[in-house]
Amino acid sequence: MKYTASLVKLHIDERIQVRREDALKRGIPVADDETLNFLLVLLQAIQPKRILEVGTAVGLSGTAMLSVCPNARLTTMELEEERYLEAKQNFADFGISERVNAYLGDAGEILAMMDGEYDFVFLDGPKAQYEKYLFDLKRLMKKGATLFADDVLLYGWVSGEEPTPQKRQSIVDKIRSYLHTITEDKDFSTSVINIGDGVALSIYHGNTKEER
Repeated sequence: MKYTASLVKLHIDERIQVRREDALKRGIPVADDETLNFLLVLLQAIQPKRILEVGTAVGLSGTAMLSVCPNARLTTMELEEERYLEAKQNFADFGISERVNAYLGDAGEILAMMDGEYDFVFLDGPKAQYEKYLFDLKRLMKKGATLFADDVLLYGWVSGEEPTPQKRQSIVDKIRSYLHTITEDKDFSTSVINIGDGVALSIYHGNTKEER
């Protein structure tokens, strides 16, 4: 374990942590403690009012986000129906259903039909689609919004710290393409941080061409 990871003390509702551990045992992807802790610290500082999450899983990251942002609403989307239904139940169990708009379906299709402006985006869906989502995410983000993309170093494969299995080369190439695109995009300021499986943290400045 990294020294910094050993210092993480995740202060969340014990019921959320119990359900997170159960989800992990069932092979459901949930944010690791180091990443979730960083996410929640950041959210407590920013206190966004409208959060967009790509990749609901079973709703536990969303529940944790709303627990530290009492005035926020969450819009979230999940492709797998079984996980979506479990997420809906978790939102109900924690009494936050009225603060959540949960969608079942392909995130790319849902994002293309959405409008509105979001203060914070948690991008944690299919990693190979991150770059594809970026066009609509930019359209949906207000100026000054934060984009938090998880798992961008993917077991050290993307950074080259670990050799990439041949069958995973395609997804590694797509994540690298996302990182290249967003770090080159002058509408964003981006920092890639070696926390958990890697986080790309981007601040949206708005369309620079329109402002000139």
